[in-house]
Amino acid sequence: MTGTLPGTRSPAYILLSISAVIILWQAIAVFIVGNRFILPSCTDVLTAFLRLVVSGTLPEDFVVSMIHFFTGLGLSLLIGVPLGIIIGWYPLANRLLDPVIEIIRPIPPLAWIPFAIVWFGLTNLAAGFVIFIGAVFPVLINTYEGFQNIPRIFVEAGKMLGCTRNTSLIRYIAIPAALPHLAAGFRVASGVAWMCLIAAEMFGVSQFGLGQKIWWYYNLHQMDNVMVYMLILGFVGLFIDYLFRFGMKKTLLKWREGEVN
Repeated sequence: MTGTLPGTRSPAYILLSISAVIILWQAIAVFIVGNRFILPSCTDVLTAFLRLVVSGTLPEDFVVSMIHFFTGLGLSLLIGVPLGIIIGWYPLANRLLDPVIEIIRPIPPLAWIPFAIVWFGLTNLAAGFVIFIGAVFPVLINTYEGFQNIPRIFVEAGKMLGCTRNTSLIRYIAIPAALPHLAAGFRVASGVAWMCLIAAEMFGVSQFGLGQKIWWYYNLHQMDNVMVYMLILGFVGLFIDYLFRFGMKKTLLKWREGEVN
């Protein structure tokens, strides 16, 4: 038997689960730990959240982090998809570029932070560059795999129907056939980009942002503010993942549900 258990996604169960966690958190923080530095209570965090929103600090950091995120992710799609298509479709390009890609790919994105700061300074582009390094390879590899796994019969059928040039075969045959791989690559890249964003900001690639403020408030021993930013990161990351899943389902993978007009 497969599928989701009945009722597990109903609003009542979600509300009950979250309420239980909040009550348990509050009880442990107040009656067991009793130290705001070690574990701020739920009320402490809520008060800190309201204070940060009213002061404008949290909205400003959120906007900056979104600029970093979409700059890096956008560059990864802009470069990763065409490069994946090239090495996936043209064997010569694959033989020439694969060694270089395989040398650069294992280097952790955070290892590029010193060069990002030297090349771009403490700017949005520096953070975007680190995010780009982390996100471009999932896009590139999934695009490459999608093109490598196109059934030969699709290509032959396309040639029989008049697609004789590589550009036509790529546009009308290869890209539609590789869409599931592209969608998977986009989703993985968004998750990697979000993690790289936080790590890059925490390690000083930017003077503002959600990740930067976690380290900033830790140094000030304001752990309630740290917890606020951690929870914001979790909720925003969840929303981004949901947004990508929903967007891919309604665009790139729309044909799976027979919704293509």
